[in-house]
Amino acid sequence: MTGDTGQFEEAVTQVIESLGPGDVASYGDIATEAGYPGAARAVGNVLRQSSGLPWWRVVAANGRLVPGNEAEHAQRLRAEGVKVRNGKVAVQ
Repeated sequence: MTGDTGQFEEAVTQVIESLGPGDVASYGDIATEAGYPGAARAVGNVLRQSSGLPWWRVVAANGRLVPGNEAEHAQRLRAEGVKVRNGKVAVQ
């Protein structure tokens, strides 16, 4: 990733905040939408360092939930009507 870290964090934050209840996006989707394709891991870092962002609406490209926090992740997604099965967002 090139450019200013602050600009990246701001862009990523805006994209994540735009996700509404029941919306799910991958880390890569968020990076691309923010204008930084290929920066999926950096999106994870932004989520890890922030508070108040709807982190549960972001999953791995294969639908996998946050390792070590699958139970809460699944609970929050299900509360918004998202189907979760076997630690992954279920594809409809």
